[in-house]
Amino acid sequence: MKINPLLVLPPLLLAGFVAFVAVGNFREDRDDLPSARAGHPAPTVELAQLEDLPLFTDDMLRSGEVTLVNFWASWCPPCRAEAPVVEALAEEGITVLGVNYRDEPDRAMDFLDELGNPFTAIGADPRARTGLDWGVVGLPETFVIDGEGNILMRHAGPITDEIVEERLRPVIERAQGGAS
Repeated sequence: MKINPLLVLPPLLLAGFVAFVAVGNFREDRDDLPSARAGHPAPTVELAQLEDLPLFTDDMLRSGEVTLVNFWASWCPPCRAEAPVVEALAEEGITVLGVNYRDEPDRAMDFLDELGNPFTAIGADPRARTGLDWGVVGLPETFVIDGEGNILMRHAGPITDEIVEERLRPVIERAQGGAS
């Protein structure tokens, strides 16, 4: 009995796809979106001034202190959801630098007026050039940067209290040499 290879190919392709999905779903942290830039210097930051707020400059990434860089926009519902958590991080003394991504300046200012401004400095990325350089694929995204300007980790999606405690804080504390 001769089997037509065209009849065997579709079930084999389906089995391969199912195996691929299963492996992805059973990873330890399937929501983790690694950054190809982790362990490498942060890309150069060239941002526009947002109103009269302090401008986030490239030198701020190499200030000697651990810093968070948060990409956000007023049109982003998850950015609104994470705003109180980002504010709490800033209130505990963590430097948070903001990148307002593909947004209208007046809407960005309304967002900050309504929800608070946790950013030590901020800049606008209206054409998404900085976001592209950093590998941003969706908002919000937050990066932990060491004092020399190297990316230690990336978190894609809104920051929650659980994410702060389980993912961000351990990386921040290690970078600070174990200090809180």
